[in-house]
Amino acid sequence: MFKTLVLVGIGGALGSVLRYLTTLTVTKYFSTIFPWATFIINVLGCLLIGIIMGLLEKNQLTDSSVKWLLVTGFCGGYTTFSAFGYENISLLQNGNTALTFLYIITSVVIGLMAVWLGLSLVK
Repeated sequence: MFKTLVLVGIGGALGSVLRYLTTLTVTKYFSTIFPWATFIINVLGCLLIGIIMGLLEKNQLTDSSVKWLLVTGFCGGYTTFSAFGYENISLLQNGNTALTFLYIITSVVIGLMAVWLGLSLVK
């Protein structure tokens, strides 16, 4: 149990740091009302979790330490679904209803497609 907690913690810390660096990079180049950084992070995180889980399933390693480190830890620390929820509420509160629903729909649809793509890439 302790080993698993350490793996999740290390992965989560690394994922959180990369999320912060990704946010800095994206907002440097795309400064608009649309939350591009969170959108890109969520799509990349979905693609990454698809690739990792696909590889783990392919190699019958779904109960391995690698899963705790990379899926639960890293991907959990990297993706920003809580920020996604907050940004949607903020968009709604600021009267950007159409943009809110565009953001929700594109994030969910493209995120699911990215997971499928990640899984497909390793088959």
